[in-house]
Amino acid sequence: MGLRQKEESPNNSLHNTLATGTTVKGDIFTEIDFRIDGKIEGNIECKGKIVIGPKGLVTGNIVATNAEILGEVDGSVQVKEKLILKSTSMIKGDILTQTLEIEPNAKFNGSCKMANQTEAPAAKK
Repeated sequence: MGLRQKEESPNNSLHNTLATGTTVKGDIFTEIDFRIDGKIEGNIECKGKIVIGPKGLVTGNIVATNAEILGEVDGSVQVKEKLILKSTSMIKGDILTQTLEIEPNAKFNGSCKMANQTEAPAAKK
């Protein structure tokens, strides 16, 4: 199982999935939701929601409308609306978001800026 595109989710919306055991090197741009259970070495820009599964790893910057992180991110995370850090998450980088929800035991090393913004700025390359 590798990168699967435009699969139907239970609510009939489209999303991309990167399966466990798959590694992608390079930047990713998507206009639909994206679930990551594998590894990405590069920046991600998503106009929908990003979900990083418990075994997911992103080494790069993330820019998204919404995000839910259960795995690990080594880079900055910029979310236009709501960022959720689950108890298994680890962030090594700065966060910029409008709304932040953090579960107990989530790990975060970096600075955080929260702003009521209409558009998150692009990730620094």
